[in-house]
Parts: sequence; C-alpha cells; structure tokens
Amino acid sequence: MDIVLYALTALLYGGLAVAGWRAHRHTAVEPALAGVPSAGFAASATAPAPKSKASGMSGVGRSGVGRALLLIIALLVHGVLLHTTIFPQNGMIFGFAFALSAMFWLGAGIYWIESFFFPLDGLRLLVLPLACVASLLPLVFGGVRVLSYSAAPMFKLHFLIANIAYGLFAIAALHAVLMLMLERRLQRMRGLATRHTGNGWLASWLDTLPPLLTLEKLLFRLIAAGFVLLTLTLVSGIAFNEQLVDRALRFDHKTVFAFLSWLMFGALLTARRLSGWRGRAALRWVLASFVALLLAYVGSRFVFEVLLHRAVV
Repeated sequence: MDIVLYALTALLYGGLAVAGWRAHRHTAVEPALAGVPSAGFAASATAPAPKSKASGMSGVGRSGVGRALLLIIALLVHGVLLHTTIFPQNGMIFGFAFALSAMFWLGAGIYWIESFFFPLDGLRLLVLPLACVASLLPLVFGGVRVLSYSAAPMFKLHFLIANIAYGLFAIAALHAVLMLMLERRLQRMRGLATRHTGNGWLASWLDTLPPLLTLEKLLFRLIAAGFVLLTLTLVSGIAFNEQLVDRALRFDHKTVFAFLSWLMFGALLTARRLSGWRGRAALRWVLASFVALLLAYVGSRFVFEVLLHRAVV
C-alpha cells in the first residue's frame, strides 16, 4: 500500500510540475513569436506586465482548478503517505528523509494558500519539483529509528509545531532565492538598453512573479510566523526533554544549531523592525539562518543515519 502512495504522490507532483513548466514555456514563446519583448522585472515593479491571450490560463497554481487539484489530490495523498509511514501501528518512524518530505509537504500547502492572494507561478515551478523529490526520499534512505515515546502528548505537540515552522522557513528560503534572482536581473537591466533585455525562459519565468516589494512583504510575514513557531518548538522541546530525562537542555549539535538559527532569525526581524534592513545582505542572512535550521535536525540526522549509521535521539 505504501509503495502505491509513494508512486501516486510523485506522479501527481511531477505531473503538476511538468504541466506548469509546459504552460510557462507556451506563454513565454507566444509573445516572442509575435515579436513582443519581455516586459521585464523593472516594469512589473511599477505596473502589471502585458499579458498574452493565454496568460489567464498560464498557471495551474493560479487557476481554481489547479489549486483544487493541488490541495485535494497531491497534498491529500502526500499527507496520507506521511501519516501511514511516520505513524505505523507500532509507534513512530522518523528520520532526515521523512523530515524533508514533511517540510516540503507543508511548504507546498503554504504556497497553495499564498497563491489565492498573489500570483506566485514562479514559486510553484520550484516547490512542486522539490516536493516530488522529497516525497520519494524515504524510499531511498530507510535508516530511520522507531521512537518509543511518540505517544506522549507533549512530543506530538512539539513535533507538529516544529514541522509547521520548518515548512514556513522552507518557503521563506525559496522566496529569498527568487528575490536574489530578481534583484540581480534588475541590476543587469539598469545597465542594458531595453532592446537587449531578452526573452529567455529565465526572464519570462521571473516575469511571472509579483514585484520585489510584494515578495519582500511576504518573506518577512513568513519569517515572523515561522519565528513564533520556532520559539514554541524550542520551549516545547525543553519541556518535553525535562519530562523525559529530567533535564531541560542537552547541549548537542541539534540544540546548538536550533538556538543559533533562532538567534539569527530573531536578529533579522529585529534589524528589520528597527532599521528597515533589506536587500541582498538581508536575503543572504535569511538563507544562512535556514541552513542553520536544517543543520539543527535534517543535516545532523543525515550525517548520523547515512554517513555514520548511528541512531540519534
């Protein structure tokens, strides 16, 4: 049964990703064949980019049918897969591959919610392939550990909050990557004549995104929500650890990187509020903070489970 769910999940995500990229290529090629230059990010920052006749149907994620398909089928099947594989009848099985799969499942769900309010076709074209690959990782890396304390209510709460926080930060990191690409393109366009801006697939892909300021607003909303949940994750983790082993903190690699990422995201939000910090430096700080968060759990588990073949708590 599990293998059927794995295959169906990958097929749905992969099919939606392929359909999205094909629709994007069709929308990008049509104005190019008609001799219409790309609107470019500079125009999209101040006014809506010109649309072709097919642009209204260009994105699976933007249409109501595509959103319903992503929610009802892909997300539902992936959620069932995660539940049946992580919570078997004899307890709980987890590892770095399951953590990544859950992270991108939640990330895809967060994208789906965002897509109701903003045109995020470009983000969809990144999220769906990543979710497809992540959903298959538990098949490849099966060196997971059965958790004997998974039935504890405090652990379940901690586990739920932590994974939602990871999903929020995963989407925030993808936002930061897209914003860095948009900013780089904007700087290039400032030094080029309009007739040299080009109509390549990358340029047309970036043109599907909202203006940079809109993405920035979304980014810091995601980070603020993720920071609150990460704080709750650390608090519930300390409470659960004290309940389990009568010790509130254990200064191992996971704890150190978790608190480091919390401090980095907190510093980012503080600098944003006090001085309006933005630009490339802030975006790179977002990515560095996300890497620290990955190392706190996913990265350390990968090293122990796959490279060292050791179980970790």
